[in-house]
Amino acid sequence: MNIVFMGTPDYAAKTLEALINTEHKISAVFAQPDKPVGRKQVLTPPPVKVVALENNIPVFQPTTLKNGEVLEILKKLNPDVIVVVAYGKILPKEILELPKYGCVNGHASLLPKYRGSSPIQWCIINGETETGVTTMLMDEGIDTGDILEIQKVAIGPDETAEELFERLADVSASLMASTLNKLENGEITPKKQTGEATYTTIIKKEMAKIDFSKPANEVHNAVRGFYSWPCAFFFLGGKRIKVIKTAIGEPCDKKSGYVIGNSDSLTVSCGNGTSIKILELQPEGSKPMTAKQMLCGRPIEIGTYIGE
Repeated sequence: MNIVFMGTPDYAAKTLEALINTEHKISAVFAQPDKPVGRKQVLTPPPVKVVALENNIPVFQPTTLKNGEVLEILKKLNPDVIVVVAYGKILPKEILELPKYGCVNGHASLLPKYRGSSPIQWCIINGETETGVTTMLMDEGIDTGDILEIQKVAIGPDETAEELFERLADVSASLMASTLNKLENGEITPKKQTGEATYTTIIKKEMAKIDFSKPANEVHNAVRGFYSWPCAFFFLGGKRIKVIKTAIGEPCDKKSGYVIGNSDSLTVSCGNGTSIKILELQPEGSKPMTAKQMLCGRPIEIGTYIGE
């Protein structure tokens, strides 16, 4: 197959690497434009571009797909299929209809659940115990196309979004290679999506503020889901403290949001008579550390309220 690949982050780069190592030809790669990164705002290429250039694959980074220029480029490339993984742009109808085998998307959820952006984070935040990767034929909707293949993955009780990203990136890579081979050989029958559809939203920093009035399991899931970006947090003395790792604590009869333990962990009362143990955190202006390390240098008294 003659493939045009569209993707941007590390997650997508894994799939590109896998496809490069198949018998298929990657004739071009499309990625988001380079962006400033870090405090010094150094202009940095996206991971997919880096992989493409390392393998001498032409790279295009258009700011829009709607002005007709990209369509003309694609017509010249004449791809059999366009593979899209975490590209970050919506493909116009004329591009979707161009390739012989259509446009195949690798989406990190069990569609039709968690259509949209940030599905990996939201499935953890919502306490799901299972997720996976779906390959599908793209249409004009948001993740509404016919399903080609699905691979399910169990989510560990303490697994973070960052850890799940790594695992699903590998799953996505192998599944996409499988899907393309079966598609080329006529071994796949696309199936309409069935079941209740759910949609996710783009994650913003303010969403990660911990609400200790919720039960401890929901707080724990939020900490896992928001790690490592934007990272769950609370305020103490006007300073933001990021929460990296937690564990469910013992039942308690205190109002939510109060410190009830300050030895090996910072334990805080939560909703429904529960508590959460904060095991690792990062005070503003400091490096990540264990709660015990922070408490040795910065004691927090029992009864301190951190619920606001």
